[in-house]
Amino acid sequence: MKKTCLILFALLAFGILTQAQETAPPTQPENPNVPVIAFESETIDYGTIERGADGNREFVFKNDGKEPLIISNCKGSCGCTVPTCPKEPILPGQTGKIKVKYDTNRMGSFTKTVTVRSNAKTPAKYLKIKGNVIAKKAEPATPPVQKKAEQTADQ
Repeated sequence: MKKTCLILFALLAFGILTQAQETAPPTQPENPNVPVIAFESETIDYGTIERGADGNREFVFKNDGKEPLIISNCKGSCGCTVPTCPKEPILPGQTGKIKVKYDTNRMGSFTKTVTVRSNAKTPAKYLKIKGNVIAKKAEPATPPVQKKAEQTADQ
């Protein structure tokens, strides 16, 4: 009798648990006015540059949305890539710039990422910089200038 009651109770509990449905929270409709960040290019190719060359470049973007674009954070993938983002909101239709400085004292090929976080429709954008840093070309050696006294003695 105890076993039968225990089995019936277990089946009843199982039936109740399987009938309990979790309802999904209501989804909010997508905001049609949300800012849209559109970059002219999401990749900057430094090409082949010499060590110590100017490592400053800019990503240009436009707010194609209907609300102000607020960039909350810009971060390089390593300490050799330092981005600077605008602090003020970018109004609809306006353009902005994200400045990037790469440490060109590091030799060799590189590919780095800059992560941009904002209130845009796509909240995280991943920009890329790439290139190759080579040693400076040796300057041609100039021959030493002989003194006039030495020149006249040789004649």
